[in-house]
Amino acid sequence: MTKELALQPNERLDDLLTHQLHIIQSREVFSFSMDAVLLARFAGIPPKGRILDLCTGNGVIPLLLTTRTKATIDAVEIQPRLADMARRSVAINELEHQIRIIEGDLRTFPADQGYPIYDAITINPPYLPPQAGDQNENQHYAFARHELNGNLDEIVAACSKLVRNGGRVSMVHRPSRLIEIIDAMRKYKLEPKRIRFVHPHAGAEANIVLIEAAKDGKPEVRLLPPLIVYNEERQYNEELMQIYYGDKRPHPGEV
Repeated sequence: MTKELALQPNERLDDLLTHQLHIIQSREVFSFSMDAVLLARFAGIPPKGRILDLCTGNGVIPLLLTTRTKATIDAVEIQPRLADMARRSVAINELEHQIRIIEGDLRTFPADQGYPIYDAITINPPYLPPQAGDQNENQHYAFARHELNGNLDEIVAACSKLVRNGGRVSMVHRPSRLIEIIDAMRKYKLEPKRIRFVHPHAGAEANIVLIEAAKDGKPEVRLLPPLIVYNEERQYNEELMQIYYGDKRPHPGEV
C-alpha cells in the first residue's frame, strides 16, 4: 500500500517525528493531542508480551509504543472512520505484524473476544461526562471528548477484566477527576502506583494527570516530579523536546 493510495479526501499524512513513523489525520475528526504522546512515553509496558490500547482513536498510541517494545498490540476503537484511519496508518508504517486495530465497544470487548488477558493496558478516554457535551458539536469530536460510549466506571471495569494480575493499566485524564479515577480503580482491584501531574508552565495548575495502576497491587503510590510543558520563553522544556523529537529535535529558532 502506497502512502498516496492510503489517503482519503480531506486526510493528510503527519510525521510523528520518531522512528520515521507517520499517521493519517483529518480536520473532520478529532486529532491526537499532547496527552496521547505523554501517555505513550509514561506507560509502563513490557519489552514483549501483549498490550491493549483502548479508545485508540486514529492509533497514535500503538504506533508510538512500537518504538519502546516488541510486544504485540491490540487497539480498540468504536468509531468506524477512526478505526479505518488507524488501520491504514498501521499499514503505511508496515506494522501489521505488531499492531491489530479492532473496531468495537470497550464495554463488550472482553466478552466479544473471549476475555483475553494482556500484560499492560493504555487508555486515553473521553474526559467529560455526557451532559457537558455541545449539542451542535461534530459527532467525532463529541465521542472523543464526552463519555457517550462508556463512563469512567465502565472503562476501568473493562481494564480490570483484561489485564493480568500484576499487569499495568496506564491512563491520561484531567486532574479534576483524579479522585473519581482512584476510586474506580480501587473498586476494580487496580491499585494506583505512579501519578504524575503535567503543568502548562511553572506556577500554573496542572491540566493533565498521568496515572498507572497495578492489578491486585499493594497500596503504595509514588508521586513523580511534575512535568512542566513550557519554559519562560514559551518554548517546550527540555523533557518535552526529548519526548516529542528525540534525536530529531529542531535547532533553536525552528520550533
